[in-house]
Amino acid sequence: MNWFIFALICTLGWGCADLFYKMGTDENDKHSHLKIAVWVGLVMGLVAFILLPFSETGFDVKSLLVNAVKYSPASLAYIISMVVGYAGLRYLEVSIVSPLQNASGAFSMIAMMIFFLITGTINDDLGDFSPLNIIGTVIIIAGVIALAIVENKLSRKEAAESAKTEEDKKKNKKYQFGALALLFPLIYCLFDTIGTAADGIILDEEAGLGLGEIDVLILYGLTFLVAGIGCYIFMLIRSKKAYNPFALKELRTKGVAACFEEFGQVFYVFAMAMKPMLAAPMVASYCIVSVILSRIFLKEKLKASQYACVIAVIVGIVILGISEGLGEME
Repeated sequence: MNWFIFALICTLGWGCADLFYKMGTDENDKHSHLKIAVWVGLVMGLVAFILLPFSETGFDVKSLLVNAVKYSPASLAYIISMVVGYAGLRYLEVSIVSPLQNASGAFSMIAMMIFFLITGTINDDLGDFSPLNIIGTVIIIAGVIALAIVENKLSRKEAAESAKTEEDKKKNKKYQFGALALLFPLIYCLFDTIGTAADGIILDEEAGLGLGEIDVLILYGLTFLVAGIGCYIFMLIRSKKAYNPFALKELRTKGVAACFEEFGQVFYVFAMAMKPMLAAPMVASYCIVSVILSRIFLKEKLKASQYACVIAVIVGIVILGISEGLGEME
């Protein structure tokens, strides 16, 4: 399979993960985001241990630690972005959070382009950009950014309209936090940009840092497992009560979300290893899947402007698919 198929599967997986993240979020539970992090850590850690026998370094602890240092900028940036993103779901709908967060796809592509230009390896990656690839990528980036702008405006308008009295303002979390609530997806966007760009540089087959796809999955999984354990201990100390991640309600939402997250992560890593500058904006379009699913299952209402952005991104993805299909025929 080529990078496009991997990126498309990742897009669907992460879009579904967003839906279950929101379903598993309780806006009245201040530890809700930490509980999600515990579940993601459990699933990613389990997969990491399963993959250990297939690591390029085997069970060499020294090599594992060296690689962990190499991958730490990406893994730490990802973990910070994801936990902040989970926290943002307490105050904002999926259809608002996801598009704002995933403007990172465009920024990470620019960051990677600058790095490859500085290191003199830009020609290796620019060769991946056919005219159709450029058109499809530009449409996807424009659609995602436009959707983020639209969601920002609609969120502020809705919060103001739904909190007309002082009592409403006290009850309405969106109004209480106002623009501050948007800091969650914006911080996510910043750190996800760092993580995605670092991944593209580390995994790039021509100019990478020598880490294979399996090793990256192992390192990220183990790092997130440590972060999940840290979140569990923090909640235990603060609430004096042990969190049970295996309660049926937690399994049905946070557990399913974590599985979709890891499912997408596997395909994401292989897509980024093949064509990082094309895969990054493509994968970022998973926010479109999130928006569509939130409309269907969470009954979040969409405006005509939102539908226009969704259609634009889908058109961009189709163009990329056609481009890759033509490339396979040559």
